[in-house]
Amino acid sequence: MIRALATAAVALVCAVGVATPARAQDEVAINGTFTVFSDGRFAETNDSRHDEYSVTQTWTVTSTCTTYQDCAGRVVSDQGWSGDLVYMSGRWKVTRTVPDWEPCIDGTAHPGKQSFMFWAVYPPEPGRYVGWDKTEGPSGACGFNKVLDVEMPLTVTRIN
Repeated sequence: MIRALATAAVALVCAVGVATPARAQDEVAINGTFTVFSDGRFAETNDSRHDEYSVTQTWTVTSTCTTYQDCAGRVVSDQGWSGDLVYMSGRWKVTRTVPDWEPCIDGTAHPGKQSFMFWAVYPPEPGRYVGWDKTEGPSGACGFNKVLDVEMPLTVTRIN
């Protein structure tokens, strides 16, 4: 009898712990339209706080998951760009290139790599995420061997 109970308990634990694609799709994947706000009032450049312009945009997000850790998708912004969306370690990330992001004194400009990293708020609020909007210029741009980076707090909120 003890052996039968132990076998049943192991079977129950295994059944509960199995991540099915349908459950992962329902619980992790994000799809819909979102308002995305990058708060320039709390921006940091090279670890020093200063003001930047705040940016509000609307994203259309589509994603699918095969497991709780294997999700991917696409973001389309109303600002004319799109990027691949990946899920890793409980966080969503989308990256894009911003042309002519870092202007130089000589009139040239270098692109920036903008990354949006966000995760569900705690305690959970369905359709609400927080994170960071970080843009980095290339090392050596404008003749300086120092990367320029700007990081701002980010909120992502479902609107439908």
